[in-house]
Amino acid sequence: MDGGKPPLDPDCEAFTGSELGALAHLYRGEVYRSTIWRTRLDATTNWSVVSLGLALTISYQTADSSALPLFLVAFLIGVFLYLEARRYRYFNVWRARARWLEIYFYAPMLRREKVEDPVWLDRLAEDYQRPEHHIAFSRALGRRLRRNYMWIFTVQTMALYGKCLGAAGGAAGFESLHIGAVPGWVVAALNLVGFLGLAFYTWWVWLQDRKRFEERVNPISMG
Repeated sequence: MDGGKPPLDPDCEAFTGSELGALAHLYRGEVYRSTIWRTRLDATTNWSVVSLGLALTISYQTADSSALPLFLVAFLIGVFLYLEARRYRYFNVWRARARWLEIYFYAPMLRREKVEDPVWLDRLAEDYQRPEHHIAFSRALGRRLRRNYMWIFTVQTMALYGKCLGAAGGAAGFESLHIGAVPGWVVAALNLVGFLGLAFYTWWVWLQDRKRFEERVNPISMG
């Protein structure tokens, strides 16, 4: 008894048993690699959170503690953001290949449909033959900002202004941020301008991603 299942499409069985086994192992390998790089992404995010936590501890230790560590930690978080955006481009390669197999191989197989469409097979083969990043660094940067780092920068900026304005209020509260001859209010303004610039960039990349997804019939693809 076949339990009422529809018959397999004749083209579904064009793959030999050994080829099906190889594809299954290929999929497992891509999932494993995407998982490894997903872990690496989490590592840089954790480093950013720990660094911000240390800066908060130092600046808020006493009422007279300087707020400068909260400003300087933004540069360290920026380095972690750069590293994570680079790692995301690699992660996206393995993730995209795994999703490609799920959509065009496993899903049609479960529906008893044709799985040997030469378009997706050629696209996947080309990606293995000439591997390359599927998204630009600028888009990867925007995505990591949207997912994680804008929240971290938001906490950093709020903590910095909370420390300065809570210490003495007004311009006097920014004196703990002075660097040499540079007044504290200038440093605070630079932090705010940088934060607003990142927020605008995140929003712009989000608009580009949404437009790109709306223009495609299938929103999941290589990249």
